[in-house]
Amino acid sequence: MSKKLFVLLVVLMSLSLIGIIFVQAYYINNTVNNEKEQFTFKVKRALSYTSTAIEDREFRNYVEDLQNFIAEGGEPDSTSLRQLTFLRQDEDSNELIVYRNGIFEENYRIPSFIDIGLDSVNISRILNERQTKVYSTNTLDGSLQLSPEKSIQYITELSRLEKETFESAYRDQAKRIPIHRRVSKGQIEYLLSKKLLEDNIDIDFEYAIYAKDLATKIQSDNFELARNSTIGVPIFLDNNNASDFTLYVNFPERKRFILSSIIGMTLLSIIFTTIIIIAYTSAIYQLIKQRQISQIKTDFINNMTHEFKTPIATINLALDAIKNPQIINDEDKVKRYLKMIKDENKRMHAQVENVLRISKLDKNELNISKDRVKLHDLIEDAIAHIELIVEDRNGYIKSHLDAAKSSVLANPSHFTNVIVNILDNAVKYSQDEPKIDIYTENVGNNIILKIEDQGSGMTKSVQKKVFEKFYREHTGDVHNVKGHGLGLAYVKRIVDDHQGHVSVESEKGKGSTFIIKLPLIS
Repeated sequence: MSKKLFVLLVVLMSLSLIGIIFVQAYYINNTVNNEKEQFTFKVKRALSYTSTAIEDREFRNYVEDLQNFIAEGGEPDSTSLRQLTFLRQDEDSNELIVYRNGIFEENYRIPSFIDIGLDSVNISRILNERQTKVYSTNTLDGSLQLSPEKSIQYITELSRLEKETFESAYRDQAKRIPIHRRVSKGQIEYLLSKKLLEDNIDIDFEYAIYAKDLATKIQSDNFELARNSTIGVPIFLDNNNASDFTLYVNFPERKRFILSSIIGMTLLSIIFTTIIIIAYTSAIYQLIKQRQISQIKTDFINNMTHEFKTPIATINLALDAIKNPQIINDEDKVKRYLKMIKDENKRMHAQVENVLRISKLDKNELNISKDRVKLHDLIEDAIAHIELIVEDRNGYIKSHLDAAKSSVLANPSHFTNVIVNILDNAVKYSQDEPKIDIYTENVGNNIILKIEDQGSGMTKSVQKKVFEKFYREHTGDVHNVKGHGLGLAYVKRIVDDHQGHVSVESEKGKGSTFIIKLPLIS
């Protein structure tokens, strides 16, 4: 997969995920707003129901008191009559039809049954009488027969008109009654609770009646008027459908109640979105990792065959030296070079097994036995492996072994390989003559080993990754520095296994210094 295509896929997947998150957030926000609107609508309906019920109850009490007064024998103080009469002659049936409609208004002065500070109240009671009489004109002389053949009479109360009249009088008088005598807290609590429960709103509420933004005695203990969350409707309307009083209600746990209705859906949405994000992030990470591994493997395959150059070069130099007539007759030098060839052969074998060793180290399957050894001895052995190559490139390796104590618990073979790998890197990354200095010193109960070169160095970003398996700094030519990126990963794992610590200090173009700290043993 090309880099451009890979980046395009990542961008498209990221935009899709962001889009899903925004859609979910919009849907949840929209649902919350709808729930708020539904809640407000139900509360206003409950308030309107409560206001109407209280007004109706007060009016019924007013009417009942009037009816009781009349039933007890109360007489009207004055009566007025308005009457309309008209005639219609039916020639076909020889009948004269007389229509009469009368309205009686009776005015009562009764004791005030509503405590408004007056001795009596004027009340009007209205009755309606309708009458239809039919007279026959079927006589020989055509005169009107005085006694009707049919008489239909209706005397009914004008209930609607009466009610309107009563209400008008009642409202005018009730406006003068203090609000705390017109309604009780118990009424409001009962009616509000009943209506709210019908709409499945079962939470605590606080209520109050305000008169033109001033609090009255009718309110719950903890009521607070908050413009953003308090809901109100007018109560006790007058004849102009206006009112000085407003019934308010608020809910301390309103937000919790609204959110509780959608909490299940919201949690599921968050959980599934989180799973998608985790899965997406993991997938992207794995894709990037696999792409890096694919590139690393390509470099590894291209460079693996070149990894044997160092030991092979040492063997070739040793063989060339043995062929020299001056050397071949020198038994000590021949033995030295033969030993070097043998050691480098072992080293080639060790390089082949580096991959397996790293794999076993990752799985904690590699059992490394440790003995008491002197670190200075291991350093000398490691230098012997690399010095011919350094000399051939006209470089040098200088030892500054200043540590008074160098006894450590280590595996001689593995730890020698650690030092060789660092020295080998110093040679590889020195473009000119390799110049390597090795220092040791005691710090507390530890020994510090520093291997300093004057090679190409590395950037800060490379320093952070240099001990990762298969990592190699990209130089534009995979063959200009041989290796497969296992050496320093192996170094770190072995040092960690010895309860030590390895780090690097470097500056691009000015060389590197590898620092190993190991605990001393007495």
